[in-house]
Amino acid sequence: MVVMAIIATLLTLALPRYFHSVERSREAVLRQDLHIMRDAIDKFLADRGRYPQTLDELVDKRYLRRVPPDPITDSVSTWVTLPPPEGDVRDGVYDVRSGASGNALDGEPYERW
Repeated sequence: MVVMAIIATLLTLALPRYFHSVERSREAVLRQDLHIMRDAIDKFLADRGRYPQTLDELVDKRYLRRVPPDPITDSVSTWVTLPPPEGDVRDGVYDVRSGASGNALDGEPYERW
C-alpha cells in the first residue's frame, strides 16, 4: 500500500510536467513550420514574381516537399492563408497562419502567429 501511495505521489508530480512539455514541443513545431512555409512563399515570390495561389502550389513547384500538418490540430486543411496587403497588385498566398483555436502557453492566440 505504501508503494502504491509513493507511485501515485510521483505520478501527480510528473504527469503535469510531461503534458506541459508535449504542448511546448507542439508549439515549437508550429513556429518552425510557419517559418518554413513563409520562407518558401518568399522564395516563390523572388523566383516567379508572384505569390503562389495555394499552399499546394508550393509543393507542386517543389518549394516544399509537402504541406506540413498543423501540429495543434493535426490537419493540413486548417492552415489559414492570407492575401497580400491592400495596395499590392499581386494576388495569392501572402502569409499563412494556424487555424487552431485557443491560446498558446504564453497566452497569445495561435491564430496570430
